[in-house]
Amino acid sequence: MNISTSSNRVIIDGNIKSVGDFQSIKNSVESVVLNNKSIVIDIKNSLSLTSAVIGYFNKLILKDRINVQVNVGDKQLYELLDDLNLTSVFNLKKV
Repeated sequence: MNISTSSNRVIIDGNIKSVGDFQSIKNSVESVVLNNKSIVIDIKNSLSLTSAVIGYFNKLILKDRINVQVNVGDKQLYELLDDLNLTSVFNLKKV
């Protein structure tokens, strides 16, 4: 997995599957959130998200009051998040 940031955007390329991946995502998002109350997370081609990542995104939205938009490139991941009723919570978009 590769992760990069640009302005208020976090771009994730590759499968998200390990605790190390979660920690990398958390660190990158925290650095973006320092200067932005609205962020966009692009998950280009991961097939799934770990429960830790889903929980962290929920915390950002519900507790920290950060406006998060999640863009996913994989149909399977979009359907998974939709099945979990996270479409509106994550402002989910299929790109």
